[in-house]
Amino acid sequence: QVQLVESGGGSVQAGESLRLACAVSRGTISDLCMGWFRQAPGKEREAVANGYRHAFDIYAQSVKGRFTIPQDNAKNILYLQMNSLKPEDTAMYYCAAGPPGEYCGRSVLSQGYFHYWGQGTQVTVSS
Repeated sequence: QVQLVESGGGSVQAGESLRLACAVSRGTISDLCMGWFRQAPGKEREAVANGYRHAFDIYAQSVKGRFTIPQDNAKNILYLQMNSLKPEDTAMYYCAAGPPGEYCGRSVLSQGYFHYWGQGTQVTVSS
């Protein structure tokens, strides 16, 4: 089955950038609906973005204009480029994969849509 491994998290100051990576194995990112989620302490898991192939959209209003979703198909890696980080971006970030579908990249998809999850990578932003 598809395996996802996130990396790139860490502790940064507000205003700095981080790039998270989601390495996919036993599957191809161009054949999957891919998503990024995050969960802050004491809060529910939040959908950040999802998409299929190169059509991604950001759904977390607080990160629009700051986060983008590059990908390297040759390496089978999906990224989450996070710029101008804020303390409220502090969370565990998860990569997820599911079947491609008409709503992937067009609307928020629930956690249940995604069959495969990475272990998460922690991002901590201090002020």
